[in-house]
Amino acid sequence: MFTTIIGALLPIVVVLLLGYFSGWHKDFSGHQAATLNRMVMLYALPLLLFGSTVSISRSKLQEDVPLALAVAAGMVGSFFIVLLAARFVFRRGLGASALQALTIGGPAVPFVGVSVLGYLFGPSDESIPVISASLAMNLVQVPVCLILLSAAATRSGGANAAKPSLLSHVIAAVREPIVWAPILAIILVVSGARLPKALSQSMLLLGQATGGVALFASGIMLFARRVSFDWTVALNAVARNLIVPAVFWGVLVALKLPSAAVREAVVTLAIPTAAVAVILAVQFKTAEQEMASSLLFSTVLSIPTMGAFMYLVR
Repeated sequence: MFTTIIGALLPIVVVLLLGYFSGWHKDFSGHQAATLNRMVMLYALPLLLFGSTVSISRSKLQEDVPLALAVAAGMVGSFFIVLLAARFVFRRGLGASALQALTIGGPAVPFVGVSVLGYLFGPSDESIPVISASLAMNLVQVPVCLILLSAAATRSGGANAAKPSLLSHVIAAVREPIVWAPILAIILVVSGARLPKALSQSMLLLGQATGGVALFASGIMLFARRVSFDWTVALNAVARNLIVPAVFWGVLVALKLPSAAVREAVVTLAIPTAAVAVILAVQFKTAEQEMASSLLFSTVLSIPTMGAFMYLVR
């Protein structure tokens, strides 16, 4: 079991540290890290999601519906709970509340889920939680976070410009390849259409670089943002890595979901936070150091916490 845990988590730490070293060595800048992330979001990840999904059988897709709903509900539920708590209990600003909700409610499943979950559960079982997490993040979490950050920026700047609506952000999200590519693949699977194996496999050549490139870019951004540690960063990391997966583990068991779905959903929700919160923090100049620090400590903490969850739900 220890070998399995190390095999799943060590690559995350090694690639993240390589990215940090490349920033320290001045091989890459924070701007170049953003370019790498853009390549992942526009090309590598959509190709990975499409290529891996079209190879799933229709019966397998139907069997995994409880797993997909569990992952999506865990991410969306934790996002809105944290958003309301940060805003109305801890009285944080609107933009900081949105970013904290994204940090705690948004595990990096779309970016590292394939490598971690594929190693643990097999290459044919990681697609559904990755697709579900990608849709939850890009159709709900990121659009809501964007509109709240935009509203906060408009309010602080005193501008009279009309605020973008949630619908406009959702429409913009649907146009992104990371959203419509897996949806198109699901439609093809449900309809019974099959692509030539050579074609679907060719999409995975670039797609398989998703996890490594995203982690490498995250390491560069960590160096560029200069991390710090305080109680808020500690709370973000502990909530993301421990509280959210533990709470939803209890909820899923109470709902009597199949044990296999519970096992994979819990490990999926235990993945550390995604770099997208750092990207948005830099873009809107809000809580940049807190988000970068939360990313670092969540990733470091994930070694014992994910190992514990893997052991407990084995």
